[in-house]
Amino acid sequence: MARLESRLRPRSVEFLANRAHMVVLLAQLEERLAAARDAGGPAAAAKLAKRGKLSPRERVERLLDRDGSFIELSPLCAFGHYDDECPGGGCIAGVGHVAGRLVMVSASDTRIKGGAIYPLGADKMVRAQQIAKENALPTVSLVESAGANLLFQSELFAPGNRGGRGFCNQARMSAAGIPQIAVVFGSCTAGGAYVPGMSDYTVMVRGKAKVFLAGPPLVKAATGADTDDEKLGGAEMHHTVSGLCDYLAEDDADAIRIARDIVRNLTRPLHGVPRDTVQPPAYDPDELLGIVPPDLKVPFDIREVLARIVDASEFDEFRPGYGPALVCGFARIDGWLVGVLGNNGPIHSPAALKATHFIQLCCQKRVPIVYLQNITGFMVGVDAERGGIVKDGAKMVHAVATASVPQFTVLVGGSFGAGNYGMCGRAYDPRFLWTWPSARIAVMGGEQAARVMRIVQEGAMRKLGGAPDADSMAAMEAMVKAEFERQSDPYFATAQGWDDGILDPRHTRAALSLGLEAAWNRDVYADGAPRFGVLRM
Repeated sequence: MARLESRLRPRSVEFLANRAHMVVLLAQLEERLAAARDAGGPAAAAKLAKRGKLSPRERVERLLDRDGSFIELSPLCAFGHYDDECPGGGCIAGVGHVAGRLVMVSASDTRIKGGAIYPLGADKMVRAQQIAKENALPTVSLVESAGANLLFQSELFAPGNRGGRGFCNQARMSAAGIPQIAVVFGSCTAGGAYVPGMSDYTVMVRGKAKVFLAGPPLVKAATGADTDDEKLGGAEMHHTVSGLCDYLAEDDADAIRIARDIVRNLTRPLHGVPRDTVQPPAYDPDELLGIVPPDLKVPFDIREVLARIVDASEFDEFRPGYGPALVCGFARIDGWLVGVLGNNGPIHSPAALKATHFIQLCCQKRVPIVYLQNITGFMVGVDAERGGIVKDGAKMVHAVATASVPQFTVLVGGSFGAGNYGMCGRAYDPRFLWTWPSARIAVMGGEQAARVMRIVQEGAMRKLGGAPDADSMAAMEAMVKAEFERQSDPYFATAQGWDDGILDPRHTRAALSLGLEAAWNRDVYADGAPRFGVLRM
């Protein structure tokens, strides 16, 4: 492999301006992440401590290995929704090391409505289960949940990934040999009771954990019987009578110790993991902050990003003289061999053909693929259409959609139109998809959308014999642009669960490394030989 030659000038005016803008974006990101981590404020933390309980984040921290990696998923899920009463969607999820084993960790955030489940929080947990299933990751659920938030019951039972999908996923993962471990710290009612009920291993804390489909008030209303929490669903009852509780813990810390022992005793994958000696990038990853301009219409070289992410900044570029606006090649990230596709402009037919060929090579070699998006879309215009951009772009989309190796996507800059699909957007099921604070996601840019709408409206009015009013057209154009700008903001996307989180650019290498480790936890040959659909020639 050849060393990438960086032309970035860290003392240049452009670099310093880009960096200053990114620093502002990162300060905003950290402020919002801190608010999500501090859900409920000091009062909620003090209330838990008074009851002798750890906070949800303390439970996660104690479960994880001290020297292991952890990446939290969608920490800003539901941002700006539900009157901001549900930071993070009411739950915590992430991938990390427990007793030396990579696992999926989820935790009810009891500081928010007693761990009640919100619709977007349900989507987040189902996404976490999808990641666990695809990568054969054991799941440890730290549970204390009041069940569904009844104010949103119609949304929670909407078709798709809600309405009990999480329980279905638990059963299917267990059947596939992916262990499900539940640790119950407090009251788990209604839907919250099914998480331990559907788990392979259940740990409950004596005197604090309670699991029942209906609490004492509802039992009284439904049957007329008087009972109490302990008799109805306490940990000791479930350990000695119902058989729901496999391990009885004395307190939160003891429950976490037991969970770690369970993970330690799980069987390990039998296939080998092909990882080479790790080498840091030759260029300073801190310089990633000065690469992306504030105005995404200003181009930058995606190789500058690569040079600060891949091992030794070495890159074996594939067919560099053909379709040069799409950069393809092989590199290593933290010792893992990957194929990389990155954008330096719109995708023309030659670039689409090159990408299709390269993806096929990655599948043949069983090499995971990383996409670095900064894409306005596929090229349009008379020349592009006559040159076959539709059929050539379709070949690339075919290859991405049917690739038989793990794929990972990072939205660095723009992610517009069909370029989002061609570069493995969310709809194409990458194992993980992260965004930078500089990213924008939309069908097209706000200015282009506004201009298109104006042209269409003016044309329609002329057909009807009318004359477009310049002021009205300008007002409509401004409104469309503003709405597109709002909806293309990365926080709008992450709140809906369109990504797996917004990254500080300097953490991209670590996030990809953990994602690649997760992917290799499952034999990448498990999906069979490379297979592709009919490519229109």
